[in-house]
Amino acid sequence: MSEKPTVLVGRKLPDAVEARLSRDYNAILNPDDKLYSADELIELSHQADAILPCHSEHFTAEVIEKLSDRVKVIANFSVGYDHVDTEAAKKKGIIVTNTPDVLSDATAEIAILLMLAAARRASEGERLVRSAGWKDWSPSFMVGTQVTGKRFGVIGMGRVGRVAAERARGFDMDIHYYNRSRLGPDLEKGATFHENVDDLLAKSDVLSIHCPATPDTKGLINAEKIALLPDGAIVVNTSRGAVVDDDALIAALKSGKLAAAGLDVFNGEPADIHPGYRTLDNVFLLPHIGSATMETRDGMGFRALDNLDAVFAGKEPKDRVA
Repeated sequence: MSEKPTVLVGRKLPDAVEARLSRDYNAILNPDDKLYSADELIELSHQADAILPCHSEHFTAEVIEKLSDRVKVIANFSVGYDHVDTEAAKKKGIIVTNTPDVLSDATAEIAILLMLAAARRASEGERLVRSAGWKDWSPSFMVGTQVTGKRFGVIGMGRVGRVAAERARGFDMDIHYYNRSRLGPDLEKGATFHENVDDLLAKSDVLSIHCPATPDTKGLINAEKIALLPDGAIVVNTSRGAVVDDDALIAALKSGKLAAAGLDVFNGEPADIHPGYRTLDNVFLLPHIGSATMETRDGMGFRALDNLDAVFAGKEPKDRVA
């Protein structure tokens, strides 16, 4: 019997990550990339000393309570960990880690893509070309919003928010932000700090959301908050769908209060996304691909394995969140 710890892997991981995992651990891999049900996770946990899941597997309090006592750590292949009930994990004595830092550049790139695509009506234009619906040109054809020189508002000036702000500076955008605490001058880089979200919203021609999903931020972008944005503003979300009230955002997009939105994350993703988004021309939609580059996915896997290595060496993991 192998003396190596056994790690249950939630999804198909990059080849380089699985190679290191198989070298150092007894790995229960998922070559078919099957999404395990809660019951399957609970059953498989009886073979595992650790679980390496993605955000697609949900560890509710009920699931965690039923996990085998053998499980010592849930090492997430994600920076967000709202899919894990951390209080239940603490109660059961399970360490929880995440993978910060390594996906900041990739996710910020997607935020800028969403901003530009929403502003310049890329979804509409792409469909016109593909469907042979593009018949003519005129001065009023496909007119969108220019972002150069506009105000870029950031909710959550953490790693991803700061990189997104830096990329927005390349368009000569004026950076405004709300954060739980003000950044030092070296990180702020001349951005304007707002002590509350309401003040930020009034100064945001583009609002880019980078805060985690917590009880305090759930439904943060609701009808009341959207009303504070300038008319014709653009909303971008690469954080978590739970931060946005879907009905309120869709109503603002329909009414013209908002010019457009760019979304990479959704409530109920992937199967139960609000159907209203699919009927709107002024929303650019992506399937949660903020971290989907080869470099980033490898980096996330190696970061998760670094955390596992620390736990099984009796050390404190670098990225412990519970």
